[in-house]
Amino acid sequence: MNTSNKKYNTLIWFRNDLRVTDNLSLSKACEEDSVLAVYCLDPVLFEPGEFGFRRMEKFRAKFLLESLEDLRANLASLNISLLVYFQPAEEIIPGLVSKYSIQKIFLQKEWTRDETEELKKVQAKCLPGTQFVENYDQFLFHPDDIPIREFKSIPEVFTQFRKACEKSAQVRPLTATPKSKPESNLLAESTPLPSLKDLGFAPFETHPHSAFPFSGGENAGGKRIQEYFWDSGKLAYYKKTRNGLVGKDYSSKLSPWLANGSLSAKKVYWEVKRFEKEVKKNQDTYWLVFELIWRDYFKYVSLKHGNRIFHLGGILGRDYSWGNSEAAKKDWIRGNTTEPFVNANMIELARTGWMSNRGRQNVASFWAKELQQDWRIGASYFEAMLLDYDVHSNWGNWMYNSGVGNDPRDRKFNIQRQASQYDPMGKFQNRWLQTSLF
Repeated sequence: MNTSNKKYNTLIWFRNDLRVTDNLSLSKACEEDSVLAVYCLDPVLFEPGEFGFRRMEKFRAKFLLESLEDLRANLASLNISLLVYFQPAEEIIPGLVSKYSIQKIFLQKEWTRDETEELKKVQAKCLPGTQFVENYDQFLFHPDDIPIREFKSIPEVFTQFRKACEKSAQVRPLTATPKSKPESNLLAESTPLPSLKDLGFAPFETHPHSAFPFSGGENAGGKRIQEYFWDSGKLAYYKKTRNGLVGKDYSSKLSPWLANGSLSAKKVYWEVKRFEKEVKKNQDTYWLVFELIWRDYFKYVSLKHGNRIFHLGGILGRDYSWGNSEAAKKDWIRGNTTEPFVNANMIELARTGWMSNRGRQNVASFWAKELQQDWRIGASYFEAMLLDYDVHSNWGNWMYNSGVGNDPRDRKFNIQRQASQYDPMGKFQNRWLQTSLF
């Protein structure tokens, strides 16, 4: 097929919505005659940032590449070609617009600093008249449906937000997966997916003790729902086990797929609702929805406060005296602090790219409240390392645990009491403390 003169009136720019199921941008784009898809992986993500960390380390990079491979195959089944580039979007998308006579670009709406700047750069270089169609598509409760008319009125306390949404907002039905385009919609040529080596990492195997031994991609995310909800029925015990530390089944582990959009929050919600109807409805099933609402809440907090979520004083503008000790940072990262429970969690993170919810709260509290070090250093390290890094949840939770965010009680964790409560036999600590990181 000669594609030199091929035209596409529509481009789907994938960002954190790497799925074909329940994808509003994809659905709208497929209403047009011809559709091309693109994903741009910016090399800046793999360069040291403000606090000395890469924006993305090897664990999330591998998970992302697996997700892109899966997305490409799923789009191909719809006769849509996905072009993947290891280059900034502003260097790629304007050229595609010109080459293929693209008139509309569909994309998920993002609003945090880097994503906003990226879009501005692309728009500035595209042909005049190119239409950008953005869709809010990463929420459980769509912004048009919540009982709060302006983002500036979002409550500063989660419980107020949750109760208002549970009372007055409805979760929208899933967006239907579009029908396949004609085979002529496919491009003859393709782009190679970058490898881990291209991104600056050596190939690696998942650690045998990892609590997240799963692959990236929409299909793998769907398999995890099937396994956790339907095959094992462990959803029915979620609240009882969610503070666990060892193994793959103490929690749903759906957050990495949610983070890059391989799964949508609505998809998870409606699976919970089906489980409640067909198997069991209890506090445990509700609690997974409760966690999805927390996820929504931090997105609305960032919509309300903008770049203040990245400021030292947080959304409260608190003027604490923060340290910036290189020795403290090194010991915390290496799991060489005075607290074995903190050390075990930090070693797990370094080895696997995963840390439990309970671990995250404790190591963050220790860094910010005990060591009194700049909380943004910790948040940036998590950004680099976590498989499930999500800008809103990561920075929102770090503000919350550091006394500059949405915690009305400004609590501080008693690390030793937490360890005795959640790891009474020391199984988790022994698992990770027996090996040295360096």
